[in-house]
Amino acid sequence: MGGRAAGALPLALCATSLGLLASGCGEAQRDAREASGSYTVALASARFPAKQAIAHDAALELTVRNTGAKTIPNVAVTLDSLSYQSEYPGLAARERPTWIVNRGPGPVANPPVQTQTVNPPGGGDTAFVHTWALGPLAPGAVRTFAWHVTPVKAGVQTVHYAVSAGLDGKAKARLSDGRRPVGSFTVEIAPRPPATHVDAETGRIAPGATPVPAAPQPAAP
Repeated sequence: MGGRAAGALPLALCATSLGLLASGCGEAQRDAREASGSYTVALASARFPAKQAIAHDAALELTVRNTGAKTIPNVAVTLDSLSYQSEYPGLAARERPTWIVNRGPGPVANPPVQTQTVNPPGGGDTAFVHTWALGPLAPGAVRTFAWHVTPVKAGVQTVHYAVSAGLDGKAKARLSDGRRPVGSFTVEIAPRPPATHVDAETGRIAPGATPVPAAPQPAAP
């Protein structure tokens, strides 16, 4: 699966150690009516290919289960390290993508919303940077967060994730043992896409270079 559970990384909300939110995060919309409390969750699955290649699309999926007795107000996930800070001189903006998010979690708006030219499709976007929310989660229910991404920076990269029970900081998600529901993926991104070819018999894309036809054998005398 490529995922690794951990217990030290908090969700990236205002004033957290991740520093993922924009400098104006205090102006972001927050739900003052969010119920305070602790909500028990489990990470039912965590998938992100450990081997990837530049320009070759991949899917990151996290499935969260509500294992408690109360409805989670607004289940959310924060991702760290989809981008990096470039030290190349003269850049107007130093933040550069490691993965381009082609589509985020949640249903695509129909008709498309005006911000779709700026934000990738997916109805789970929030005012918090790198944080997606998919609404209330009833006891026993599951919710899958899926990102369709394209890697654009080669090398060994690590993505951290954290699950929250809300966006206001009052509702806190916890595993059954009391730890925060966090983890990470370590991914090796190759500098070029893998070789592929179109199978002449099936018309499908197959791994490897195009096979070279065998030279015809001379007829027997």
